[in-house]
Amino acid sequence: MRLFIGVPLSKSVVAELDALCPRLRAKAGNLRWAAPESWHITLQFLGNASPDRYDCLTARLGEVHAAGFKVQLGALGFFDRAGVFFADVALTPELIALQQRVVGATEPCGFASEARPFHPHITLARSKRDDRGRQLRQLQAGIHAQPAFTSFVAREFLLYESHLSPAGSKYEVRARFPLEDSAGSPFGGS
Repeated sequence: MRLFIGVPLSKSVVAELDALCPRLRAKAGNLRWAAPESWHITLQFLGNASPDRYDCLTARLGEVHAAGFKVQLGALGFFDRAGVFFADVALTPELIALQQRVVGATEPCGFASEARPFHPHITLARSKRDDRGRQLRQLQAGIHAQPAFTSFVAREFLLYESHLSPAGSKYEVRARFPLEDSAGSPFGGS
């Protein structure tokens, strides 16, 4: 199974992004647009995992303790080399700490951290391979004002399985790991 770990978005932020994307799609419709149900903030991409590694992951991730924290989306941006259009996420000490704890928990299961610096974002669209970034440049030229997004509190992180298909990836939540409220109890706990 192909796995990654991420923070889900609040319903209000999904609604804000969902309202924004059709206007942007009109400026560059030939991109592969991500479905709203796939939007998340990736903490770590793991890749393929055997059942043994999956069992190790769920056990180790269950030992991660972190407080819930405020998430604020920032500007719309582009990774030109990767052909990705995204909504940036503010890099807070709490988000960095959670990402580092997650990476630390996965290492004993045989997963390595990425060499690239952590850049939290939400992938909204990708250019098609034969496009060579033309549609992304067209979209970039058409964005004249940056939107303002509602902040939300991250209450959990998720272990996702990615199912690849010609129509795009579909994500299945395999496990949920609650973060703690200000009293140190898991969100949703009693």
